[in-house]
Amino acid sequence: MLFRESANSIAARALDSSLYLHLTERFVHMHGYRPSAAEVRSWERSIPALTAALNDAGLGEVEVMLEYALPLNSKRADAVLAGVHPTTGEPSYVVVELKQWSQAEPDEDDPALCRIDAYTHPVLNPIEQVRRYCEYLVNFNGAVAEHPDRVSGVAFLHNATEFGVSGLRAVELDERGQLFTGERRGEFIDHLRARLSGRHPGARAADELQAGRTVPSKQLMSVAAQEVREREQFVLLDEQQVAYRMVLNAVRRAKQSDHKEVVVITGGPGTGKSVIALSLLGELYRQGVPALHATGSQSFTKTMRKVAGSRKREVQELFKYFNSFMTTEKNTLDVLICDEAHRIRETSANRYTPAAHRTGKRQIEELIDVARVPVFLLDEHQVVRPGEMGTVQEIKAAAAAKGLECRVVPLESQFRCGGSDAYLRWVVRLLGLEPGGAVVWEPDDRMRLLVAESPQEMEAFLEACRSEGYGARMSAGYCWTWSPEPKPGDPLPADVVIGGWSRPWNLRGERSVSGAPPSALWATDPAGFGQVGCVYTAQGFEYDWSGVIIGPDLLWRGDRWVTDRTASKDPVFKRSTPDDDVDRLIRNTYKVLLTRGMVGTIVYSTDPETREKLRELAGGRLERRASPV
Repeated sequence: MLFRESANSIAARALDSSLYLHLTERFVHMHGYRPSAAEVRSWERSIPALTAALNDAGLGEVEVMLEYALPLNSKRADAVLAGVHPTTGEPSYVVVELKQWSQAEPDEDDPALCRIDAYTHPVLNPIEQVRRYCEYLVNFNGAVAEHPDRVSGVAFLHNATEFGVSGLRAVELDERGQLFTGERRGEFIDHLRARLSGRHPGARAADELQAGRTVPSKQLMSVAAQEVREREQFVLLDEQQVAYRMVLNAVRRAKQSDHKEVVVITGGPGTGKSVIALSLLGELYRQGVPALHATGSQSFTKTMRKVAGSRKREVQELFKYFNSFMTTEKNTLDVLICDEAHRIRETSANRYTPAAHRTGKRQIEELIDVARVPVFLLDEHQVVRPGEMGTVQEIKAAAAAKGLECRVVPLESQFRCGGSDAYLRWVVRLLGLEPGGAVVWEPDDRMRLLVAESPQEMEAFLEACRSEGYGARMSAGYCWTWSPEPKPGDPLPADVVIGGWSRPWNLRGERSVSGAPPSALWATDPAGFGQVGCVYTAQGFEYDWSGVIIGPDLLWRGDRWVTDRTASKDPVFKRSTPDDDVDRLIRNTYKVLLTRGMVGTIVYSTDPETREKLRELAGGRLERRASPV
């Protein structure tokens, strides 16, 4: 969170503007950039409205936590009020979403969405928004996980009249989703008094919430079966829920009026694209809507088939590859969900494709043609192989050529790396993927970053993490030759050799060998620890602790990174691949590897000069007794 004090104290600070200076300083420290003028303006206008209501309610000793960061993602609730319930005497928390809107109306297609003049696209109804913040907090904060009734939520539209926003109440109201306007300020005060006592300070309740252990994230693969076959397991927040609803609305329009349109959902690593894809597939599957999930990733598709379809053959058949639709007739499906669409290639044909199937058609056209609502989820900055071409521009151009409407939904908040925007920014600056140069990591309370002096030290630390119940994996740049797969019963060849330490690569095949899981399950099967993963098996997955070995293909020399294509053993790099492309793809590879961890990353370089630079930028080396938590 950015700031925490009693309502009385915050109101006093707001009078002399010291509050906003402090919030700005904290924001810069946590995020690495200044808040926008609009964000500062919202603080200046909304926080006094909230604290005035609290003080008028006699709740001046309630603790107010401003810009409260939700666990394991980068979303922030405007305020969480902490105090004591006037009836039960137990801790009580009210999540508050503050809006300056003077008017808003429900979206004509879906009351869970709404439209305001400031935006060209629909946004989530604030009642739904705050309700989902409450659900997410209960799901992931141990202080309230066993006491869900302690959390309630309210949207306070302090500038709005009833006439201006009454339509927003078309959605169901409950304890976690209420809405009050400035015109009904008295009812808002009564609502707060019913949940917070004016006779007890809220500092202790706030302490408990802050100290609440983060409940481990429900990993995508471990709940896939329930997600697809039974019910929604994930709480989708803000623009995630908007994207989800926009796809379902497009499906409804397609069924009602023989309509076809394209939806693109774009976002960086960890923004929840695959969670949205799986939630959509689960909902469509339960509704009986013909839909398929497709990716260009063998590991991801095979894992989904194995985990989500472990008991039902028809569930396994929901997961396809991008090149599965070369001969499929147009509009055979209602929906095709193309996950990791940045891996779309020029054509589906390869050297094994029968001549009869070589249509010359572009893969992107095949995917658009096959469904009434093709959905593309992508991150344009995760391209790691030559020939991958899934971009928003390419998809929009292909849709326009067919006369189809293409809706684009951007995702901004991210859930990987503990929700630490600062860590993701540090990684892209480190690798020169954004301008400004590498910067020193400033530790935050969301993501840990360590530098190991040897691969032995890295592995020992990760083993300690696993002994405390955390998931962990080691991965590396593609700088060591990959031996042929051994025969069953034979030991795995220890290809990754660094001094006196050596470990095998993850398996490439589809069967388990010598206790190691098949390639597609390396990131999710606990037996994957002990083998070193490459970018192709790590991409699309996450684990608590990520150990990353930077090989001799990426070296720090003087004041910059140098890529050495001769050190790469990746067979996708051909002699014809331009040096600039190899440079970009090697940097993208390490970006993928460095953004797999949910709790922390420990990094090691095989090069002494690079290791020294990493120590300088990461704030030192791994302490001998460093704790995994």
